Amino acid sequence: MAAMDSMPQFDLAEGFARHLQAWATTLGAPAAACVVLPAVARALARAASEGDVCLPLAQLAQDEAIACTPGELRAKLLESGVTVLAAPLPPVNCAHPLVLDVDDRLYLRRFFDLEQRLAAALVMRARAPAQVVPPALRTTLDKLFKPRATLGPDWQKLAVALALQGRLTVISGGPGTGKTTTVAALLACLLELTPTLRIALAAPTGKAAARMLEALRARAADMPAKLRKRLPAEAHTLHRLLGVTPVAGRFRHHAGNPLAVDVLVVDEASMLDLALAARVLDALPPDARLILLGDKDQLAAVEAGAVFAELSSARVFSARTIEQLALLTGTPAQALADLPTPVTSPALADSVVWLTESHRFRQDSGIGRLAANINAGEGVAALAWLRGGEDPSARWIDDEGTRLGDATLAAMEAGYAPYLAALRAPFADTPARVAAAFAAFDRFRVLVAVHEGGRGLVALNAHLERVLRSALDLPAERGPGHAWLGRPVIVLRNDALLGLYNGDIGLCLPDDSCTLMVFFPQPGGSYRCIAPLRLPVHDTAFALTVHKSQGSEFEEVLLVLPAKPVRVLTRELLYTGVTRAARQVTLAGPARVFAAGCGLRTVRLSGLAARMSAQP
Repeated sequence: MAAMDSMPQFDLAEGFARHLQAWATTLGAPAAACVVLPAVARALARAASEGDVCLPLAQLAQDEAIACTPGELRAKLLESGVTVLAAPLPPVNCAHPLVLDVDDRLYLRRFFDLEQRLAAALVMRARAPAQVVPPALRTTLDKLFKPRATLGPDWQKLAVALALQGRLTVISGGPGTGKTTTVAALLACLLELTPTLRIALAAPTGKAAARMLEALRARAADMPAKLRKRLPAEAHTLHRLLGVTPVAGRFRHHAGNPLAVDVLVVDEASMLDLALAARVLDALPPDARLILLGDKDQLAAVEAGAVFAELSSARVFSARTIEQLALLTGTPAQALADLPTPVTSPALADSVVWLTESHRFRQDSGIGRLAANINAGEGVAALAWLRGGEDPSARWIDDEGTRLGDATLAAMEAGYAPYLAALRAPFADTPARVAAAFAAFDRFRVLVAVHEGGRGLVALNAHLERVLRSALDLPAERGPGHAWLGRPVIVLRNDALLGLYNGDIGLCLPDDSCTLMVFFPQPGGSYRCIAPLRLPVHDTAFALTVHKSQGSEFEEVLLVLPAKPVRVLTRELLYTGVTRAARQVTLAGPARVFAAGCGLRTVRLSGLAARMSAQP
C-alpha cells in the first residue's frame, strides 16, 4: 500500500547503546559504570519512541538489566563521563550525550536542551508586563459577546480579555466550545487597537490550517468590512510558516531570523511535539503575542512530548488579573476567585483558559455524552448506554474476531457508498468532478488504533481498495505511481518543493485530458493536481490512524478497535476518535477492549512544568 521502498531498518537503539558504552570506555570510565550504559541507552531510546522526554532514575533502576538502586545508578552515570549534571544547567559547551537534572530525571541531551529553551521562552512571555487595555474596549467586547441565557462566566469573553493583556494565552476546549469564535473576537479587538497588526494563522497539518481559516472567515462575516479585510488571507502549516529547508530539522526562521508577525495563532496545538514547539517559540519575535488553541484531553503529539497538555493543565488567575477581567467583561470577580483549580504551574498563571460549554453538541447528546464518559474513564457505563441504542448519533457494533465481522464491513462499505456514487457520476468539467469527489469523500472516515493485523490500517485499506476497484470495474494492475481512479492518498513526508506536507490528503482523479492526477485542496476552495509519480512517500487513506485524523472533522466516523487491549488504545485516543465526528460515530470492536481503553490514561514523562517553575 505505501509508496516507499523496502529497506533494512538499522536498530538505532542498539547502535546508540554500543556507541555510549564505547565512548565511556574510551574516557576511562570504571567498568561498573560502563556495564549499565547499554541498558540505560536502550531504555531512553524506547522511552523516546513512546513519547517520553526523560526517565526518572527510580524507574530506570527497576530495569532488570540495570539492577541497582537509584543512588547507585546516579553515581555510575556521573562516573561514566558521558553524563553531565544540570545544576540547574549543564556547563557551557559540554558535549555529554546524557543530562541528569537535580530531580534525578535523565535526558538525552537534545531533549534537555529543547525543554530548557521552550520553558525559558514560555515563561518570558508569560511574565511580560501586562498590556494596558483601553477601558473603551469593554464596549467592543459587549458587542461581540451578547448576554447569555445560561448562568456562570462567559469564558469565551474572558479568554479574549485575558489575551488582550498578555503575550501568551493558552486556550483549551473540546469540539464546538468556541475556540475559533474566541479568536475571531480577539483579532477584531486587536485590529481595532492596531489596524496595521501583522497576524499569522498556523496549525500542525494542512487540513487543520484550512479548517481554521474557513471557520475564522465564517465567524468574521458579522465583523465590520474594514476589520474583515485586515484578517489573514491564508493559514499555514507550521512547517511552511517556519520555512522548511533541505536540511532535516532546520528552518528558515529561527531566533536569528524571526518571523515578521505581531500575533501568531496556532490551532490544534495538542499536536505540537517538544521539538516543534521549541522551534516555534525560537522563531517568534520577543514582543509578539502567541495564542495556542487546542484540547487538553486529546491525543498528544506523535513525537516526544505532551506540550499542550502540560501548559493547559491548570487555570490560575492572580488577584490583579481577576480585577482586570472583571472590569473588562463585567464578570463578577467572585466567580473567578472561586475557581477550584490547584496551582500546578504557577509560571503560567494568568495565561490559561478552559472553554467547557460545547455549542456543537449538547452534553446529553450522543457524541457529547460518549466523549464525556470516555474522559471520565466510565467505559462500562458508556458501553451499556451505547448498547441500549438510545441515541442514533452514537452506535456500537459488537465485533469480537481478529478480523472484522460482517456488520463492521457493511458499515465501512456503506460509509463510502456516496464517494463511489460521486466517482461514477458524469460531470461537465474537471473542477465540478473534483469538488463533488472531495465533498463525498470527506463526509465519512474509518479510523483505527493500530497499523497491523486484521483490524489494522493496512488490512482495512486493502479491503476498501478491493471493494472500490471491483465496484468501478478497474483493471487489476495499478497505474504509474500506484494510481487508480478514486484512490485517496495521504502524504507521509514533507516536500517543500512540491508544497506538500505530512498529513495532506489527495484524491486520484482524471484531469481534462483523462490522465490520472492526484488533486489536493487549496485555501479558498480551489484544487491543484500533481502527477502520481512526483508524490513524496504516501499511502492509501480510506482508513486513517486516529493520530493522523487530528485536526480533521467528518460528518460520520467509524472507529474500529483492535482485537485485544494494546498500549496505544488509551482514553485520549478514544476521545479523539469519537470527537472527529460531527453527526454520527460508530464504534466497532470487543467490549473488553473498549472498557480497557477507557481506563488507560496516556502518561508522558517530562520535566517541562518543573523547568518552567524553576526559571529565575
